[in-house]
Amino acid sequence: MTFTVPWRVLPVTAVVAAATLFAAPASAQQEALIRVDAVRVEPLKQTVPVLGRLVARRAGVVAARVQGPVVEILVEVGDRIEKDAVNAVLDRDRLTSQRDLRAAEVTEAEATLATANAEVRLRRQELARIEGLRKSPAFSKGIYEDKQLEVVMQKGELAKAAADLARTRAQLRLAEIALRDAEIRAPYAGVVTRRHTEVGAHVDVGDSVVSLVDDHSLEIEADVPAQRIGGLTPGAAVTFELGGVVRDATVRAAIPEENPLTRTRTVRFVPDLGEITDLAANRSVTIHVPAGKPRTVVTVHKDAVVSRKGRREVVVVVDGTAEIRPVRLGEAAGNRFEVIDGLVVGDLVVIRGNERLRSGQKVRYLQDAQG
Repeated sequence: MTFTVPWRVLPVTAVVAAATLFAAPASAQQEALIRVDAVRVEPLKQTVPVLGRLVARRAGVVAARVQGPVVEILVEVGDRIEKDAVNAVLDRDRLTSQRDLRAAEVTEAEATLATANAEVRLRRQELARIEGLRKSPAFSKGIYEDKQLEVVMQKGELAKAAADLARTRAQLRLAEIALRDAEIRAPYAGVVTRRHTEVGAHVDVGDSVVSLVDDHSLEIEADVPAQRIGGLTPGAAVTFELGGVVRDATVRAAIPEENPLTRTRTVRFVPDLGEITDLAANRSVTIHVPAGKPRTVVTVHKDAVVSRKGRREVVVVVDGTAEIRPVRLGEAAGNRFEVIDGLVVGDLVVIRGNERLRSGQKVRYLQDAQG
């Protein structure tokens, strides 16, 4: 049984839609509303991830500069200390006595120098008196020459005394330095990572006392494949990921030495760590390094590319008409492809609605603002 609904009870929207449909011209029904994007020229900057690590620019062992028994250790593993902070103290009694002995030798040398100065003045006075008798019968040439020789000899004693004083003063300075070095200090601020000795142990010159790492002066070190080195010149900008945060870094140096087993070269980066916390030497970092030297290429949006029957095609809008065109593409650059053949700069390619378009079909389009 068939029921006929009077047109008066149809919804108004349905009536309007039906009227619009039957009233629309055939040409308007065949036009498709699409979105397009222009083929353009831009630099190709591909990157590849390389695993690196944080390294401390200053890290190592704090060693003893003098020998002696350890009487006190003032730091523990994990302590953060400032520059010149005392880590350990050696026995100072012997060094203090050596300093006092050198100070006494300086005093003695100063007295010897003063005596030598007085002797020189005395000999010069005697020589002057003899010269005053040169025109007198009492003048003796032999005595005069003897006094001249005595003056010369006494000047030699004065020079020797001056040299002895300089030597004893230098020895005193060395003794004072040794006494000061009995307090083993941090050469830079950092964190103590290891204690190499304990109270009561005897250390010689150069023996390790503590290990220290400066975690506030960190760099990134990465072993980069040799074929990727071309874009890593000093000062080049890269990005890195650490703890889910992406930040910038610059190349400080590429070491001109290649690992023959891995064919990689070590590169050092200066990172902008900003407010990143939980930093530690040897923590893993992902560096995004250039795949090669940047170059300028013609690119097309990835959404414009359609694969049909084993080949890549795009739909180009020419005078309001769709034109399917095969293309040859190169490397990917973000959300775009490098165009090797098939398109020129300025071509408008369809990026929305291209799957159902046919060659020769009339289209209306909106210019896309995305990259």
